[in-house]
Amino acid sequence: MRRVRIVTDSTAEIPKTLVDELGITVIPMYVHIGSETFRDGVEIDSAEFYRRLSKGPINPTTSPPTKDEFRQQYDRLSRETNGIVSIHISSKLSRTLEMADQAAEHFLGTTRVVTIDSLQASWGLGLLVVEAARKAAAGDGLDEIVRYVRGLIPKIYLVLFVNTLEYLRRGGRIGKARALVGGLLSTRPVLVLEDGEIMPLSKARSRGRAIDRLLEFVVEFPRIESITVVQGRATPESQELLMRLNEIFPEKEIDLRTFGPALATHLGPDSVGVVVYEGA
Repeated sequence: MRRVRIVTDSTAEIPKTLVDELGITVIPMYVHIGSETFRDGVEIDSAEFYRRLSKGPINPTTSPPTKDEFRQQYDRLSRETNGIVSIHISSKLSRTLEMADQAAEHFLGTTRVVTIDSLQASWGLGLLVVEAARKAAAGDGLDEIVRYVRGLIPKIYLVLFVNTLEYLRRGGRIGKARALVGGLLSTRPVLVLEDGEIMPLSKARSRGRAIDRLLEFVVEFPRIESITVVQGRATPESQELLMRLNEIFPEKEIDLRTFGPALATHLGPDSVGVVVYEGA
């Protein structure tokens, strides 16, 4: 029996060591800066993106991989397997899943390609992909992996705060958080990814109070498998959040991950968040 292959997009932000170890195929998003176009994580990394952003307004935009790019990768993998699970950023945040679905239609009757809307982004998506890849490496079948991943989706949470909603508004990803626009003044919007859509959770008068809101969200969980802090460019607030979480959960190994260029385009450079995984 040939091993099921796992595909995702670059917004999963999985460390290269894990990508290589688990044989995950990552298809990069596109980041557009002025007249230049870069493949996310391949031709531009977080450091270069934030360096450009620090020089002044660049108004970046993003676009998903094309249907043909997905088709090429599925075709390559179909020579190694008869089962592919393709897990992607929430369809409410990007057209990436739509492109994957269109490409998958080409393989009907030959290779089984199952696409999954993660309803997630950043390490929330990354967790699902890594768990799926570990199942595949253990020899689990396609249907078992798909059931397992779909069962995990409601157990992963992403909550974050941003300095401004302007990046989300400009990129059209603001969702129901649009209701906060206009009444923010000096507040920091605290947002949650709920059913794949960015929703308003609360407002905080300072970045310090926003950190308190994130901590309050996390400590409400009766059972936690893992906690991951996610950030744009490094800030004192992300370090404070990491430190305070380590104090509250000394038994947990809490990771710190950086938003890649594609997500930073829509969240802004100084966003800070936390991904909570309740566990299987």
